[in-house]
Amino acid sequence: MRLEITCDDRLGLCQDVLQILRDHEIDLRGIEVDPRGKIFLNFPELEFADFQHLMPEIRRIPNVKDVKTVPFMPSEREHFEFSLLLRKLPDPVLSVDARGIIDIANDAAQQTLSDARQQITGTSIGQWLSGFNVVRWLERQPKDDILEQVSIGGAKYFADLLPIWVTDETGRTSFAGAVVTCKPQPLSGQWQRGHHSDAFSQIVTEHPQMKRLLKEAARMAELSVPLLIQGETGVGKELLARACHQAGNRAPQPFLAVNCAALPDNVAESELFGHGKGSLGPHTEAKKGIFEQANGGTVLLDAVSEMSNELQAKLLRFIQDGRFRRIGEEQEVEVDVRIICSVQDDLLDRVASGEFREDLYYRLNVLTLVIPALRDRRSDIPLLADYFSLQTCHKLGRSLITLNRSCRERLQNYQWPGNVRQLENVLFRSISMLDGERLSADDLQLPESLAAHESVAVELGDRTLDEAVKKFESTILSRLYPAYPSTRQLARKLGLSHTAVANKLREYKIGKQRPKKRL
Repeated sequence: MRLEITCDDRLGLCQDVLQILRDHEIDLRGIEVDPRGKIFLNFPELEFADFQHLMPEIRRIPNVKDVKTVPFMPSEREHFEFSLLLRKLPDPVLSVDARGIIDIANDAAQQTLSDARQQITGTSIGQWLSGFNVVRWLERQPKDDILEQVSIGGAKYFADLLPIWVTDETGRTSFAGAVVTCKPQPLSGQWQRGHHSDAFSQIVTEHPQMKRLLKEAARMAELSVPLLIQGETGVGKELLARACHQAGNRAPQPFLAVNCAALPDNVAESELFGHGKGSLGPHTEAKKGIFEQANGGTVLLDAVSEMSNELQAKLLRFIQDGRFRRIGEEQEVEVDVRIICSVQDDLLDRVASGEFREDLYYRLNVLTLVIPALRDRRSDIPLLADYFSLQTCHKLGRSLITLNRSCRERLQNYQWPGNVRQLENVLFRSISMLDGERLSADDLQLPESLAAHESVAVELGDRTLDEAVKKFESTILSRLYPAYPSTRQLARKLGLSHTAVANKLREYKIGKQRPKKRL
């Protein structure tokens, strides 16, 4: 039961109120005095008869104007207001004592740090935050706020640490701990700035292998010789090629990309090299091809391994001489372009199977960059997830969402056969359909992972042991092939020779198996 007593200030008024409670043997749980002329009492519920006698006695106290029951004490309202505000804040907020023990954590902090599977209150903040020693900072009893970079579950945050000093009635201060507010880092490129050119700033990474790759790419960007970029679908081959163009001395000139796999053979030559007036029909006008349009700049030939043999021959001659003839014309055209090629699989496999010219391969393979798959640089997944989340929120015009721990773990454990592009698309779709402010694992729409660790069961049935073993091999290779489209990568994964894996893929008719052509 709570009472609100409205009164004028008078010395001893509270003592008179307390005396009445003692006379009625009422256990007082709390008393609060509002300087604006109100006294609030909190005590156990009373029988109606006792309550009837209590109210008139309090009203007869001099300077008391009114007495009424209220549903809550002012401190209780403040507590629930504080809890509600804290709970609704999208950023993780923690309060720690002077030893670094967490005593208050909002919902965002709970979900970001432990995903509600383990209560974080009562634990040391050092158990959850890395990159900055908060406990050691507290030991110094700091006076000033600081902003530090920290890591929570692999994600980067800026932690705003505010020391708490309590002042008593005598003016003496005591150190009581700190409030820690964590905000996602501004994803403008600071995280992965290295020694390479700013042209590479859109390639977000912290992985050592990728950093070495970008450093090599920065050196290769200044050269004008052909560049071959290898990597699975969705790893960012075109992004790297465009960065190499922008970081080189050809940056002011055009950068044109063409997907060789998307061009039918009957139009590919015209698109690349152009055609003369009337060469493709009586009413066709002359047209410049991609190479001529990009004169002085760079041309990216994506999926160059899909080129027809005839077009490969013409491309080889162009690379050698820098000259070509438009379709239907005799006059040669001379242009200066840098050629960058990208392939998903190992071109040597195509050469070995007769699908790609060996002489063209050695012309293109002057400089080579191999982009690792996302599953081989998992430390980049939290970084990329935050980057794409921010970009998606900007596109959708919504406030920044946070990824809770279960979401990050699901992203981290997934195989990502579609690599960075798949991660970006999954996050865009999930955030677009999200109602709240936090993304959980249940919000992610991911197809079944073709992970190597998935169990594979083969029923023996009427098969012989040899047939069962072959069925088992075929199942394993079928599941792994989409994530390792290069036979050399798959061979390294399985610990077999490249030839052995290529033969088994051919035997089980897995992947693109074409008849061998003569060079």
